[in-house]
Amino acid sequence: MEETDKISPDKNHFVSRGCCHQPSLIHKNDKIFHHGCSKLDTFDWMQFIPTPENHLPFDCIEVRFKNNRKEFFRSTADLDLHVGDIVAVEANPGHDIGIVSLTGEIVRLQMKKKNIDPRREDIRKVYRKGRLSDIEKWIVAVEKEDPTLFRSREIAAGLNMKMKLNDVEYQGDDTKAIFYYTADERVDFRELIKLLAEEFKVRIEMRQIGARQEASKLGGIGTCGRELCCSTWLSSFNTVSTNAARIQQLSLNPQKLAGQCGKLKCCLNYEYAAYAEALKKFPPDDTPLQTKKGEAIPQKIDVFAGVIWYAYKSDPNNMMAIPVQKVTEIISLNKKGQPIEKLEDYARKEEKKEDFESFVAQESLSRFDK
Repeated sequence: MEETDKISPDKNHFVSRGCCHQPSLIHKNDKIFHHGCSKLDTFDWMQFIPTPENHLPFDCIEVRFKNNRKEFFRSTADLDLHVGDIVAVEANPGHDIGIVSLTGEIVRLQMKKKNIDPRREDIRKVYRKGRLSDIEKWIVAVEKEDPTLFRSREIAAGLNMKMKLNDVEYQGDDTKAIFYYTADERVDFRELIKLLAEEFKVRIEMRQIGARQEASKLGGIGTCGRELCCSTWLSSFNTVSTNAARIQQLSLNPQKLAGQCGKLKCCLNYEYAAYAEALKKFPPDDTPLQTKKGEAIPQKIDVFAGVIWYAYKSDPNNMMAIPVQKVTEIISLNKKGQPIEKLEDYARKEEKKEDFESFVAQESLSRFDK
């Protein structure tokens, strides 16, 4: 069975655009979009803040398209647009169809975050709300994306091209198709564009993306059991280094540290600042301690417990947990040429498991007697 035969006729092709169901040509489409149903959904925390008097509404809106593609457009005062409205916007060439994702003053903050000046003259315009003819053409275009992707992969494989086609996005007016691909090296796809244009009778645009962008478009479940951050809320990708894993005392195992994109997991940066701040109170991790029983070597640290595990050089298996404050005191004494008597005097005493269990049992019995 070919891949094109696997496409279900009942499949909702608009899920990737944040639509809970396919647009209708008969009923109103005012409930087509719901928060939480789309990738990179945003919450307008300013929607309950009243606009000051004599303050003109912000004339730009945010429109979402397929997957994580969002753009800003300038709207006119006579268009009363709300989140979830289907709109026809300016494109090159023709027009595109998208769904309004944000309106009002929150859009100004989003544009500032992405370093876009609202006063720029090259911001594209919103033409109108989606008409019946616009939606009809939009449905036809979107339903062609999956068959086009499968067929384009066959064409690229026939040309022996070292590239991977990840996604296809048709423009709302069905005159242009964007092909997203990943490649390890430079690819000459002039012959591919010619064959694709002949096959699909549309304008072709090839757009290269990175491995992280590919994972955000395709989505998936991470090792934590939740949907990938890059496909739900993470919109900017910062550099992740192995130093972030080293500071968090993680094993430098590439198979465990790599995400579905093959790169280091973005979540390694989430707690990096907290660990880096906590480690400022710790001495260098290769600082030995001088005792009369012999030199003690650091073995491991527990950052948030605030302890460093030391063991004598002569007995490396017998590790003792020393609080950071005590380690600092010992180092200051060693600098003065005064070795301590033994590590056991400074080690943190741990409660025996048997004693703790007996304590819990006695407490439960006493409460039962009462």
